[in-house]
Amino acid sequence: MSLSDSISGNLLMTSGLKLTPLNCREKTLSDTNHTYEQLSAALNQNNIVVDAAEIHGILCGMLSGGMPLESREWMNALADVTNQGEALPDAVKNQVLELFNMTCQQFMDTDFALTLCLPDDAAPINERGQALIGWVQGFMLGFGLHQNDLVNCSDDVKEALQDFSDISRMDDDMSDDEESEKALFEVMEYVRISVMLCFNELGKSAMEQTTTPKSVH
Repeated sequence: MSLSDSISGNLLMTSGLKLTPLNCREKTLSDTNHTYEQLSAALNQNNIVVDAAEIHGILCGMLSGGMPLESREWMNALADVTNQGEALPDAVKNQVLELFNMTCQQFMDTDFALTLCLPDDAAPINERGQALIGWVQGFMLGFGLHQNDLVNCSDDVKEALQDFSDISRMDDDMSDDEESEKALFEVMEYVRISVMLCFNELGKSAMEQTTTPKSVH
């Protein structure tokens, strides 16, 4: 079975999630696309060799791996892995903080409103595909900073992480056609839903540490 076939099957298995209505997600997606452009430009201007997609992936990985939403140590960890341990410039730091706060809010939304920080749909398909791969690579990095023992993780989380590992190594160019667009959309949606599943199982805030995790059934 190909990765795309596996992902299509897994999307059906997670279709029971209560998802945000499409019109609401489109507004959030537009905001996130704008954030991608602005943050990527700031990173480039400051000679930081990652883009906004990878930054967002790292943040989501940290949170999904169990870093409390109230943590204030993540900025230094992010600088360690993206800027050779040097503090991020203020112009970058302010935008990253805004992205982090928006991501935390989306994770805590009861409608699972997470949107991935990626280029706009008008961007060339291979640019969007490469950004998604960078996002997943960032997620794996951030997740590993807080969760390197998967023994107690559910089979769903283990399978998602294995799929993420496969996605992170994809390097084939995509054709600019409807079939490729559909395949890319399915992979993006699978990543989005799987990240929410990881956060639901392993992510936490100070308040949630003393309560029962919310259900995704």
